[in-house]
Amino acid sequence: MKSEQIIMVVPREDLFENNEHYFEGFRHADVKDFETNILQNHIWMKRGIAEEDPNHKQPIAYCLIVNPQQKKVFAFQRGLKDEHYGEKRLQGKHSWGVGGHIEQFDTAEGNPIYNSMLREIEEEIECNGSMEPKVLGYINSDQDDVSKVHFGVLYLIETDAVDVRPRDNEMAAGSLKTIEDLDKICNSDDCTVEEWSKIALEPLKRYFEGI
Repeated sequence: MKSEQIIMVVPREDLFENNEHYFEGFRHADVKDFETNILQNHIWMKRGIAEEDPNHKQPIAYCLIVNPQQKKVFAFQRGLKDEHYGEKRLQGKHSWGVGGHIEQFDTAEGNPIYNSMLREIEEEIECNGSMEPKVLGYINSDQDDVSKVHFGVLYLIETDAVDVRPRDNEMAAGSLKTIEDLDKICNSDDCTVEEWSKIALEPLKRYFEGI
């Protein structure tokens, strides 16, 4: 049962150093190293409690999978059916960020944030190509019920794969898309895009402009 999972959380005051480094939106990794704050100050909490506690943030390794040669990014729609999607607040939304909660077994060796990122990619994505991950920056938003209890470590994963697709049935559909495709999704009246993906779009555009 997901509400009983023991997951990593960080007290808000420790993460933002008593609001000295609070931000809304995206913050580049070169500006502030929030990953170290997380690793030094995290505790463990039942997920069901953490989801209702805005005094703690749940770190999520939020991954953008890109093919730099094609200038495309993996995008998907989250599951539509109740039996295929546990997080009802994100159900059916469009996204280009793959990620999940950090659990205690992710601490077995090395950086648990990095380990959880690799685990989530393996569980959710079929990508038959090289994968080069790096931390692009961080995402924070207190604009909705989901975002206010989560904090994103935004990973950029470069791949030479030309076919990236969902492995997990919590994704209804997904494929590599251009930035123009993502703009169309964002501007469509028929699509609802999750908040973190909207925030990640601008740094993603800047990345593609620089290659």
